Amino acid sequence: MRVEVTRPDKVLFPDDGVTKADLVGYYRDIAPLMLPHLRKRPLVMFRYPDGVGGKAWVHKDIPDYFPGWIHRVEVAKEGGTVTHVVCDDADTLAYLANQACISPHVWLSKIDKLDHPDRLVFDLDPAGSFATVKTAALRLRELLDELGLPSLPMTTGSRGLHIIVRLDRSAGFDQVRAFARDVADLLAARHPATLTTEARKAKRGRRLYLDVARNGYAQTAVAPFAVRALPGAPVAAPIEWSQLDSLKSARDFTVRKPPAPWPDTPRGRSLRAAHKRLKALA
Repeated sequence: MRVEVTRPDKVLFPDDGVTKADLVGYYRDIAPLMLPHLRKRPLVMFRYPDGVGGKAWVHKDIPDYFPGWIHRVEVAKEGGTVTHVVCDDADTLAYLANQACISPHVWLSKIDKLDHPDRLVFDLDPAGSFATVKTAALRLRELLDELGLPSLPMTTGSRGLHIIVRLDRSAGFDQVRAFARDVADLLAARHPATLTTEARKAKRGRRLYLDVARNGYAQTAVAPFAVRALPGAPVAAPIEWSQLDSLKSARDFTVRKPPAPWPDTPRGRSLRAAHKRLKALA
């Protein structure tokens, strides 16, 4: 073990009494389930040095003082490069938690093929009750099934759900994002009273927003099992479709009530056949 917890009694979640030691302990315990979703991916740190009531720091570049044993990757950005943390082991995950990185977010692609994502994410952002999110998730699953694409649900630990499709990395980000937008547009057209792809909040009304913006180069999504900086210390929780009906909110799982792993994760799929099916349905 290469990580010493500094100020272990520092309270990060004042309303819940969750300390830095609790956070590090959670991430160490959950590491076997979480690391497969972090390894070989650029990571963005959402840090709360003064706890969840204080100012948040979003770190893309790895600080100079981070130890050399932590893996990193330099990636291109407009006008230069940025060097990200790559969390490949439990010690790195614990080190990040000790740095008050409460919510790690990761790229949808891996460092060996940064331009080609291995997952597609639909972010179901509610305007009303959580029941509307669950209904939208089931409708999206039905459409994805029509397209021959198995999907996995995950609570965000905040307000909504992520619906994830595993990809075989044959398509680039531009193609994946365009496909996701076409799927969202078709679903919204089928259910115009309750779903929308309208980016402007003022024009959505009470309709649920089908957000596909995360499906772009250098965009990130909250990592499965990541803690969110919200009351109750909720976590982003992978779930089975059979669990959806019993969910009360996107914050049902917490550091003190962690989720189980996805039992069966489908292999990555090509979008080629799905795209043909989508064109036939549109």
